Amino acid sequence: MPAPVEFRVETRHDLSQRGAAAMTRTLNFKQELTAVLGKPVAENPTQVMVEAAYRHHGLQWRYLTIEVDPLQLEDAVRGARAMGFAGFNCTIPHKVAVVPYLDDLAESARLIGAVNCVVRRGGRLIGENTDGRGFLTSLRSLVDPRGRHVVMFGAGGAARAIGVELALAGAARIVVVNRGEERGRELAAVLGRAGLKDVQCIAWQGRYSIPRTAEVVINATSIGLFPDVDAELPIELDSLLPGMVVADVIPNPPRTRLIRSAEQRGCRVIDGLGMLVNQGVIGIKLWTGTDPDPAVMRAALEEVFRSQER
Repeated sequence: MPAPVEFRVETRHDLSQRGAAAMTRTLNFKQELTAVLGKPVAENPTQVMVEAAYRHHGLQWRYLTIEVDPLQLEDAVRGARAMGFAGFNCTIPHKVAVVPYLDDLAESARLIGAVNCVVRRGGRLIGENTDGRGFLTSLRSLVDPRGRHVVMFGAGGAARAIGVELALAGAARIVVVNRGEERGRELAAVLGRAGLKDVQCIAWQGRYSIPRTAEVVINATSIGLFPDVDAELPIELDSLLPGMVVADVIPNPPRTRLIRSAEQRGCRVIDGLGMLVNQGVIGIKLWTGTDPDPAVMRAALEEVFRSQER
């Protein structure tokens, strides 16, 4: 004989109690916080692409753009700890200065000597460097750096990150062109420790003529960054030859004077959005554990810059 079926009629009180319990389980008004710290930082478009990724993947996260004076950097890092930030990016001029205020460095950041991405691991803040890996992903869309002759302008945090990743990827030769000779020599030493056997440092005076043997030319300086959009990298433009790959790390505006000039001379170009998006992909994965869609991030940035042109 089958067991009797038990029916239960839910009262209005039962439904109300169940609804309240469900609301308690699902409503969460706390958003995880991430940010970029820099000065100046108003022209930095990272928030646009990161929050587009958060929305696309249904993450209750926020990304703030915060201007921090160099003298207040230690306090800013302490504040990020206190407020439970899941992590933050560092941009000019904090990539090297932030290191003493962190608990540890990942291998890439230790080798490069600069941090652009900080990740909370438990109660500890760990410095990472995703700039170089992001740039390398963009570069490989056009050319494999292995065995290539590279000319790179600049010796700051971005240049250090890019140079180290190029050295690890097997670049044959890197010429570092920098106004400050001492800083250029420091970068050359870093690249040597990364295994690069052929590295040259040149003091940048006047207009630089790019050697005909160069295959990849990189602007890793801030020349051309908004609002100084008409600034021109002081090079002999006629030394840009068809077939060279010319890359700029400037994300705002994406089409710098260097990019436009290189295109006019038949070069293959990589704008600054490439590095920005690809390093952002790595950072979001480190913070959230989610693999973000780079196409969503790039599209959000392109839409913003298109609206500026209208």
